Amino acid sequence: MQTILGSGGAIGTELAKALSRFTNEIRLVSRNPRKVNDTDSLFPADLSAQEQVEQAVQGSVICYLTLGYDYNTKLWQEKWPPLIRNVVEACIKHQSKLVFFDNVYAIGGDNVKRITESSPISPSSKKGEVRAYVDKHILESVEKGKLTAILARAPDFFGPIKDKSVLMNLIYDNLAKGKKAQWFCNADVVHTTGFAPDLAQGTAILGNAPEAFNQVWNLPVDSKALTGREWVKLFADEMNTSAEVQVLPGLGMGALGLFVPVLKEMYEMRYQFDREYYFDSTKFVTKFDYTATTNKEAVKKTVTKLKN
Repeated sequence: MQTILGSGGAIGTELAKALSRFTNEIRLVSRNPRKVNDTDSLFPADLSAQEQVEQAVQGSVICYLTLGYDYNTKLWQEKWPPLIRNVVEACIKHQSKLVFFDNVYAIGGDNVKRITESSPISPSSKKGEVRAYVDKHILESVEKGKLTAILARAPDFFGPIKDKSVLMNLIYDNLAKGKKAQWFCNADVVHTTGFAPDLAQGTAILGNAPEAFNQVWNLPVDSKALTGREWVKLFADEMNTSAEVQVLPGLGMGALGLFVPVLKEMYEMRYQFDREYYFDSTKFVTKFDYTATTNKEAVKKTVTKLKN
C-alpha cells in the first residue's frame, strides 16, 4: 500500500494520478478524501490527531506527506511541529518509508539565488523557521537510522488545480477578471515556478526508486529561467489579454497587509521576489533522464484545462 497523507490538494491529487503507474494499491487520506483512480481506497482522517495519523500510516509501505496548511504563520507554528513528529513516529513504528513533499522556505536570503540539494538550511522568515524544524526532524531521524525518508523539494508551483498557488492568484485570477496581473517586489528578476503535474510525477518516481531514499531531491522543473514579467506574458498570450503587470513593492506589501491578510503573510517572504530565485533540478533530471514540461506548454495546458 502506498498512502498519501493530505491527498485533497493540488499535489496530492496529481500524485494519486502519477502513482497509478506504479501500483493500484493507493490509500488517500484527508478529512474528506475522494477517489482519483477507480482502485483508490479512502481513509477519512483528521491528521492533527496522533492516533488517526498512526491508523492512516499502518499497513503502508510508503507514505507521501503532501498536506498543505492555510498560509498563516501562527497556524504553521501550531500545526507543523506536532504533525511531523506524529508522522515520523508512525512511519518508524510501522516501518513505512516517508516521502515528504517539501517547499524551500527553510532556505533563505541570498541562498535562493540558486537552490540546490546542498543549499544550507538558513531560514530568514518565521515560516522558514517552521519548515527548518520539520526538515531537521526528518533528517535527524534518518541520520539516527530510525527512518527511511526523502525530502522532495519544490519551488512555488502552478497548474489546473489552483490550490495554494501564488502564481495563479497573482496572474491568472487577475487576468481572468479583466484586471492587471500582479507581482511582488521586482518583476524583472528570475523566479522559478514548477508545474504541479511534473512535481507530482517526480515525487512518485522518487518514492518508487529505492536508491533515492535518505537523500534530498529537488523535483523536476523547466530549467529555463523566467522573470515575473515573462510569466505574466505567457499567461496573457494564452488568455488573449494584456500583459500589463502591477508590481507591489515590499514596503507596500507591509502597509497593505494591515487590510489584506495574504499580503501580511507574504511580507516576510519578499526575499523570494526581490532577488533572483532559481531552483536547480539538475540532480533529478540527470538521474532519471526526465524532461520537464516547458514553461510555455505548462501555461498552455493550465489555461486550456481551466477553460473546459
